[in-house]
Amino acid sequence: MSTDEDYVFDEASGEWMAASQLAAKQAAEDTVEVRDAVGNILTDGDAVTLIKDLEVKGAGQTLKQGTLIKSIRLTGDAQEIDCKYPGIKGLVLRAEFVRKR
Repeated sequence: MSTDEDYVFDEASGEWMAASQLAAKQAAEDTVEVRDAVGNILTDGDAVTLIKDLEVKGAGQTLKQGTLIKSIRLTGDAQEIDCKYPGIKGLVLRAEFVRKR
């Protein structure tokens, strides 16, 4: 049984492995796990609720505890999530202040 797949040397483990296997391993290492205030893992598209009142800098507005934020996007940072909220452009919230719905 022979395959046409290329094998590459993984310097981190010191082993030869299939190129697709190495690419999958590196992609898994690059993903950041984002957790909300109670430890639930957040993913793109989740809806979250604020767990405390937050004053939004530059908008002159306060988001109240219990406010629902729909369809979040992860930024690649373990503590920041990108959100859309009516009247506020470019809203970025810290994951420690939200709870997954």
